[in-house]
Amino acid sequence: MATRERRLAEFNGHGEPPPDQPVQVLCEDQSGTYQLPFACRFVAGEWRNHESGSMLEATVVGWRLPRS
Repeated sequence: MATRERRLAEFNGHGEPPPDQPVQVLCEDQSGTYQLPFACRFVAGEWRNHESGSMLEATVVGWRLPRS
């Protein structure tokens, strides 16, 4: 099982992602950290599902550009 520190290191995006750039996000709750299975965008200070445009109801603790 990945440690929190190792997972955070994998999602090392600093600041805000480029505008309208879909990214992978790492979220955290009382159970631990997890990657969302869909791309997200950071729009007007809010994280949103890239496909649906819905606002996330999760705490985002890191992001990274999609891996090939």
